[in-house]
Amino acid sequence: MLSSLGIVTPQYFTFGEDEPFLLESGATLGPVTIAYETYGQFNADRSNAILILHALSGSAHAAGYHSAEDAKPGWWDDCIGPGKAFDTERFFVICSNVLGSCYGSSGPSSLDPGTGRPYGLGFPVVTIGDMVRAQERLLDHLGIERLLCAAGGSMGGMQVLEWAAHHPGRLRAAIPLATTARHSPMLIALSEVGRQAIYADPAWNNGDYYGNGKKPDAGLAVARMVGHITYLSDESMQQKFGRRLQAREQYGYEFQTEFAVESYLKYNGNNFTRRFDANSYLYVTKAMDYFDLSQPTGTFAAAFAGSTAVKFLVVSFTSDWLYPSYHSKDLVRALHAVGADVTYLDIESSWGHDAFLLEVETMTRLLASFMDRLADEEGVRTP
Repeated sequence: MLSSLGIVTPQYFTFGEDEPFLLESGATLGPVTIAYETYGQFNADRSNAILILHALSGSAHAAGYHSAEDAKPGWWDDCIGPGKAFDTERFFVICSNVLGSCYGSSGPSSLDPGTGRPYGLGFPVVTIGDMVRAQERLLDHLGIERLLCAAGGSMGGMQVLEWAAHHPGRLRAAIPLATTARHSPMLIALSEVGRQAIYADPAWNNGDYYGNGKKPDAGLAVARMVGHITYLSDESMQQKFGRRLQAREQYGYEFQTEFAVESYLKYNGNNFTRRFDANSYLYVTKAMDYFDLSQPTGTFAAAFAGSTAVKFLVVSFTSDWLYPSYHSKDLVRALHAVGADVTYLDIESSWGHDAFLLEVETMTRLLASFMDRLADEEGVRTP
């Protein structure tokens, strides 16, 4: 049985104290703090570094435990650790919390040094590109000239593609999972429904709710419920819930929670409010909506013209209706058009978008095989 990393320690890197960080919008931000965790050890020339990128509600805590009392390990513990897909006995693995989030990196809930109060909507809007350039500063701080690989699913996959398209000289391989190079109108629409739910909560108070004793939990819970539906599939919901009633044997003919799927969504929505910030939800979903690697040229191929030295492993899942397989196929066609080294798999799964986290055996076998080949081809030595 493969083991966990055990207790891991959150770390923090701050930059931009003297010269503020310039964002794609033209706004500046400083100082900027990035929360991160590392697992494993560098080899002699620091050529074994892997950057793991998280999804919308994820954090830097990708593996291991923060304390002996933790009920659950990091969000990708199944794939990061000794003998696992990202083998920490061979690789030095880094995961950082994105700019704009609420798990230790600078975001709307952080204190504005100019006012001494949380930024709220005074925090500048950030993009996927801004998130990646902040990660680039972190790599400089860690003394990493070039990553062996960048890997992530969903929004994490967008960051992987941003790295490959705009910083190709700093990585040898890219693993975008269940993701897209551009949000479609449907994806933007789904994001906006979640944002509107938060706006409609009276406690949101135009983003100024910190320290008021009330948070826009109702709006954020609805946003999460909508989002959670998109992470599943019709088949997985049928298997998990069907039309089963929750804690009753017949319809109550009332407007209460009756179906098991209703109870599940309500639980997940309410639980989400205890660990995530509503304003961060606005900022991160907006960054995802802005993401479009076809701009400014109008083609994905042009975005990857300088990425021919990067090896790609692109993975999609047949039941993912949030980022359907055609998104990945469009990306693969663009990469082939510029002569990039691409391996593509469209994996049969009933788990929907969340398959990249739930298909543990398949993902372990696939990722481990790719990483073994990559390490051998690049001559990466064990620490």
